Amino acid sequence: MRMYDCIVKKRNGGELTAEEIREFITGYVRGDIPDYQVSALMMAIYFQGMTQAETLALTMAMAESGDRLDLSRIPGVKVDKHSTGGVGDKTSLALTPMVAALGVPIAKMSGRGLGHTGGTIDKLESFSGFTTSIPTEQFEENVRSIGISIMGQTADLAPADKKLYALRDVTATVDQMSLIASSIMSKKLAAGADAIVLDVKTGSGAFMKTQEASVALAEEMVRIGNGAGRKTIAVISDMDQPLGYAVGNALEVKEAIDTLNGKGPADFTELCLTLGTYMLLVGGKARDEKEARAKLTEVIANGSALRKLAEFVAAQGGDPRQVYQPETLPKAEIMEEIPAPSDGYIAHIECSEIGICSLILGGGRETKESRIDLSVGLVLHRKVGDYVTKGDSLATIHANDRGKLETARERFLKAYTFSDTAVEQKPLIRDVIR
Repeated sequence: MRMYDCIVKKRNGGELTAEEIREFITGYVRGDIPDYQVSALMMAIYFQGMTQAETLALTMAMAESGDRLDLSRIPGVKVDKHSTGGVGDKTSLALTPMVAALGVPIAKMSGRGLGHTGGTIDKLESFSGFTTSIPTEQFEENVRSIGISIMGQTADLAPADKKLYALRDVTATVDQMSLIASSIMSKKLAAGADAIVLDVKTGSGAFMKTQEASVALAEEMVRIGNGAGRKTIAVISDMDQPLGYAVGNALEVKEAIDTLNGKGPADFTELCLTLGTYMLLVGGKARDEKEARAKLTEVIANGSALRKLAEFVAAQGGDPRQVYQPETLPKAEIMEEIPAPSDGYIAHIECSEIGICSLILGGGRETKESRIDLSVGLVLHRKVGDYVTKGDSLATIHANDRGKLETARERFLKAYTFSDTAVEQKPLIRDVIR
């Protein structure tokens, strides 16, 4: 295979064979193919697109470009869950112990936050001593013994994706559907799970801003997962406003714990129940959606999901007492209310701006090297559809720096739009792709 021939073929709208794609990925990881040729191919793909067969072949080649976890020694159907990211999305913190408490083994690889979207690993590190930097042997043993483990992506897992994404990021070829889908799914397949449930966000706080684009991405990923022999389901969920009320690492952990105590926000609880339902179905632990939801509701009511979270935290070096005493989690020094500037119904919240407010306070990263403050963020008190009177508290800012607080306050108020008339709220669950 000559890389030049592949570039020409794709530039002219041709279809690359699985062998050509595999050789291109292997050669690139090995260092035999230079960045400038790969950049040319990525741009050709950006304009010409990829067929379903090409997308599956690219995903499999990237998944096979490094180590792959073998979870076959762990009994049961291992289920992974992935979210495309959003503001206030702390779902894994509550969802995974709920599902694990019902006997579905959860083997999950997660990432850190970058920009206005938070990362599961950062949030978990709000527990004193908690670490996701564990050997794969411990990862597998934790899944086997307690039914749940979450670790960071290892350097040798899907290395082709790391190289390709870094190149796409600087060549304006990130937002191409097949490349996005193969990037996500290659890591999921390499992580070894038998089934995958995807939470694809849509709206102003999501990577995909429109429902049409979100559905297209979900369909692409479901095709890839099923084509690779994994049971795959995607849920399209709303991200036109923050999920739940808390935005910020330790604040989101507290809200997840509230949810496992049966006191969580309605939207966040509903998303956990919906995703958990499909995780139980693909994991073979429920016959239908009604039974699955009833079981999930029960593990919240009887406390077993909360106990599973404490067990998981302890297994990875964290202090399980903080699960039962969330007031001991990191806490900011300054807490101030943001009053509503006028009367009216909240018509719209520019979701990404709320995430940026948390970033300004120190709760997120502008670069991979940025250090984050686990204690800062915001807790909303009013969301879309709520009526407020001038002076009512829209949110509480949690900060450790007065200057950052004032900057975040100003930006926060610009994110809210008010109306004199009642507004219709959008549904949380937009679609399910099987």
